[in-house]
Amino acid sequence: MVTSASPATDSVAPAAGEAAAPFEQGLDRLSPNRNLAPITARLDALGRLEVGGVALGDLAQTYGTPLYVLDEETLRATCRAYRQALAAHYPGDALALYASKANSSLAITALVASEGLGLDAVSAGELLTALQGGMPAERIVFHGNNKSAEELQLAIDRGVTVVLDNWNDIELLSDLAAGRARPVRVLVRFTPGIECHTHEYIRTGHLDSKFGFDPDQLESVLQHLAGCAWARVDGLHAHIGSQIFELEPHRDLAAVMAEALLLARSLGHPCGDLNVGGGLGIRYVGSDDPPSIQEWVRVVAGAVAEACNQRQLVLPRLLCEPGRSLVATAGLTLYSVGSRKEIPGLRTYLSVDGGMSDNPRPITYQSLYTAVLADRPLAEATEVVTVAGKHCESGDVLLRDIRLPAASPGDVLAVFATGAYNAAMASNYNRIPRPAAVFVHDGVADVVQRRERPEDLLRYDVLPHRLLPVT
Repeated sequence: MVTSASPATDSVAPAAGEAAAPFEQGLDRLSPNRNLAPITARLDALGRLEVGGVALGDLAQTYGTPLYVLDEETLRATCRAYRQALAAHYPGDALALYASKANSSLAITALVASEGLGLDAVSAGELLTALQGGMPAERIVFHGNNKSAEELQLAIDRGVTVVLDNWNDIELLSDLAAGRARPVRVLVRFTPGIECHTHEYIRTGHLDSKFGFDPDQLESVLQHLAGCAWARVDGLHAHIGSQIFELEPHRDLAAVMAEALLLARSLGHPCGDLNVGGGLGIRYVGSDDPPSIQEWVRVVAGAVAEACNQRQLVLPRLLCEPGRSLVATAGLTLYSVGSRKEIPGLRTYLSVDGGMSDNPRPITYQSLYTAVLADRPLAEATEVVTVAGKHCESGDVLLRDIRLPAASPGDVLAVFATGAYNAAMASNYNRIPRPAAVFVHDGVADVVQRRERPEDLLRYDVLPHRLLPVT
């Protein structure tokens, strides 16, 4: 297995054979977020890499590339890991909500719902996907820092819990929900003022954030809501970031939220739910060492229970919102190798048929990934290359300075841990269609998202009559 080097160093990753163990042994089936590959990854009789009982090279030939592949067994195992850890470590009721912004589709929603989880949505599109995918409305929460009246109307009409992020939410709902027979279930989100060591764009717990009420506003917000017949404050929400490997910030968060819970209940709000957000990291490259799901839940659950017991509070239902840690390592992306450019003494570029439109994270966050040649995953790595995308941007690089076996046009490259924020953030830059996605399980592949075609990109274009070509 090969990983891209850290941009902060001049080193390159180990050769493929030196890190091949994840295909054959050592997979953490209880906490898939700690794996580099899906839990079903193994070598077939020909030495090719297969996932879900299907050879990746065969998937590429059948469905084309780029191709998103999601391993159903890994996704189910991760859902169960969260559910079982909450049951084991929290003495009250608990529910994990899939943060569907990580990867929203009917198939993923249906699978997550079947495993007993809930879901959080942040747009009408994600909300409709959740509802049509079979997620019960009572297990959905609706987030967003700038919800439209139309989105809020959809949420309250379907009986979805709304997370109040700001005064605009309150003002819109006071009109939309006036006179309803039942009050709208709401959670109040506030910024807890806790810093985490993660990327600047994905730190949402510190005070300088677009999300949530300032903690100094919380009391006035709760006092105002106490006089609103349309609202039932069912709980509080806070979130401290994403791709977090630290545990101490979650202990700090529990104490802050317990104080807020004490305040809310003193003002007459039922506040039966405490939503601590998500943020647990995953292993993208071999040097990453995230906590296990069990350890994360144990720390969070223990901290919440202790903080509430210290304040003599009846334990709330504990909600958490795993996204990346639930779906990322279940996914991988397949590319076909194309052109090569060798710059003597400097760099060799190996281009593939995708790039920043199907994975914008490297150019946006400088994110690192692990990759192999699908049909020769254990072949000796004989060259250092930079894997470039096909877009008209010099920064369109997926993996920089990685060791690979000598690759030829048509070889299939498999990039791991792309189940989160790849399909979800995909674009049509350069008018390139978005990839198909398949679920694999027990030797069977099912298309769960069809591949776009170039002609699909013209569907919503309108050519005014005055601009029609003269014939």
